Amino acid sequence: MTQARIADITRNTAETKIAVRVNLDGTGQARLSTGIGFFDHMLDQIARHGMIDLDIEAVGDLHIDGHHTVEDVGIALGQAVFKALGDKKGIRRYGHAYVPLDEALSRVVIDFSGRPGLVMNVPFKSGMIGTFDSQLAHEFFQGFVNHAFATLHIDNLRGENAHHQCETVFKAFARALRAAIELDARAAGTIPSTKGML
Repeated sequence: MTQARIADITRNTAETKIAVRVNLDGTGQARLSTGIGFFDHMLDQIARHGMIDLDIEAVGDLHIDGHHTVEDVGIALGQAVFKALGDKKGIRRYGHAYVPLDEALSRVVIDFSGRPGLVMNVPFKSGMIGTFDSQLAHEFFQGFVNHAFATLHIDNLRGENAHHQCETVFKAFARALRAAIELDARAAGTIPSTKGML
């Protein structure tokens, strides 16, 4: 029987208090509370389209702005995914996805390489999406890759509506994540690297 790929992370700082629980082999269920409605909507996309169960509770200094909350959720989620993946034996490692939403189209490619890296090209058409500062999408993904030890390339190929642009990015990330962390029956028990470690 395969060991459950579940992890809990608690991250408390002077700026935020965050609890994250992930089940990488879930059914897409989510319980989310960050105090930023649009951000909760994006995190729900990760759970639903990534087919992971995701519980996130974040209390942050939103009286300042959303920066610390969004960045620290990214950090904690990265830590949780890294912990849940364990030694990474049997995973596919790589994942990619294209996702459209009306006029918008985004591509995301991920590699659980053990090397943090983010290349993100998303020319948002608006600075704010509800109460969510669109610049914070970058901060979320930067926090994630730094602590999941993953390489992530994100490109919004077209889009005129910032909500659509951002949603295609998060949905494509979810689909790429799902593909990369999926267990490959043909590679059971092996590390997907010629180095023998990730």
